[in-house]
Amino acid sequence: MQRTSFARLTAVATAVVLSAGATAGFAQDDREGWPESFTVGTASQGGTYFAYGSGWANLVAEELGISGGGEVTGGPMQNMALVHTGDAAFGMTTMGPAAESLAGTNPIAPGLQMDMACAMFPMYQTPFSITALSSSGIGSISDIPDGARIGFGPAGSTSDTYFPRMMETLGVNFERRNGGWSDLGGQLQDGLLDVIAFAAGVPVPAVSQLEVQTDINIIEFTEEEQATILETFPVSGFEIAADTYTTLEAPARSVSMWNFAIANCDLPESFVYAVTDVVMSDNERMVNIHRAARSTVPENWDKNGVLMWHPGAARWFRENAGADIPDDMVHGG
Repeated sequence: MQRTSFARLTAVATAVVLSAGATAGFAQDDREGWPESFTVGTASQGGTYFAYGSGWANLVAEELGISGGGEVTGGPMQNMALVHTGDAAFGMTTMGPAAESLAGTNPIAPGLQMDMACAMFPMYQTPFSITALSSSGIGSISDIPDGARIGFGPAGSTSDTYFPRMMETLGVNFERRNGGWSDLGGQLQDGLLDVIAFAAGVPVPAVSQLEVQTDINIIEFTEEEQATILETFPVSGFEIAADTYTTLEAPARSVSMWNFAIANCDLPESFVYAVTDVVMSDNERMVNIHRAARSTVPENWDKNGVLMWHPGAARWFRENAGADIPDDMVHGG
């Protein structure tokens, strides 16, 4: 497979070039083999991956004094491909797409086992949630009309991979639509969609924007619907806190999947150690980037049961979080 087959689909979203003087305590003699620049594969604009990923890319670039930024991509599946091939140094993925990519069932490159994408640090849980205009009268999943036009996010994203299957499992008959979250939000407002099925860290920027501009319903799963999904898919139970959106008056029942930052397994150990240290050593800075980063804390290292760890990241968590990462879960170990 040619590397060019994973050519980046869109332009770099953000880029920061700073002097090499801002080294955040990492000496120049520790930088052997470090790249001159890096990109972080995110997802579409208007989604949490874009805001979160561009934010930590800028933070790392500033602290380490190298050029770096976030890049708009198709989301977790494409990020696994880009990081595996080295077309992106870093990316972000969810555990379901990561497992499918390792098994060779990533739709971007069927049959290719993407085992050169290594775990770097825990990010947050991705809740699955549904939004409709209040004027639609859709207040529950059972209210979704037959043949409803549902936006599932970018093709190949976590939402697009799993939410249609979830809706089918719950007996919903729909027309499937894809697009970036911001674009789908506009289509919902314009009456071109009936529902958007989001899978993204909360608050989802596109939902926050929607509730400023119009009245919306954020639809939760019933206990029975949640139980059915938990039995069928690789997700866990989750509640979207009431203070996440102004629309919510009480916590909303949901399900979620963990997200991890990933690094190309061939990147220098010292570089990935330094990047991990920047992100994990000051959670307040990360929360200022996006509230979902409240879960970007060292103790959540154990939420990865799928990917091999990058040696640099494994060393950071062993030294700073007391992580009991077995050698056979570390790339090259």
